[in-house]
Amino acid sequence: MATASRSREETDAKVQKFEGFLEEKLKPDLVHVVAQRDKALEEQKVFSDLSKNIKHLEQQKLRKLKSLVNLGSEVYAQAEVPDTSRIFVDIGLGFHVEFTWPEALQFISMKEASLAKQIEERTHQIANIKAQIKLVGEGIKELLNLSGG
Repeated sequence: MATASRSREETDAKVQKFEGFLEEKLKPDLVHVVAQRDKALEEQKVFSDLSKNIKHLEQQKLRKLKSLVNLGSEVYAQAEVPDTSRIFVDIGLGFHVEFTWPEALQFISMKEASLAKQIEERTHQIANIKAQIKLVGEGIKELLNLSGG
């Protein structure tokens, strides 16, 4: 009888350890990696839109541009760009570089390739974490079935 209760206590301790690992390590890791992938997807969309806008400017041969600019908190102001031949692109870490249209398109294609690779890596990480979560869940279920029988 004492052996059975000790075995039950050991099983409960193992289950708690696995549940702790699941809740404290795997699930937060999954949330973090999903957020990283979502951020990369958003950035990829921004660069894709920028590329389309540059190509549109080239096709229309627009040298001047009037636009509404969001100043923040959905407050807009009219802006006029007297010369659209050069564009400032946010290259990351708060740095902006002045590019010609062809240079900007070249940078954007490199950035999009880099982001696609990051997205693919994050997707693999997500799949691995989900597999680990499933494995730990199955382990907990098996431990509970062993001790319940």
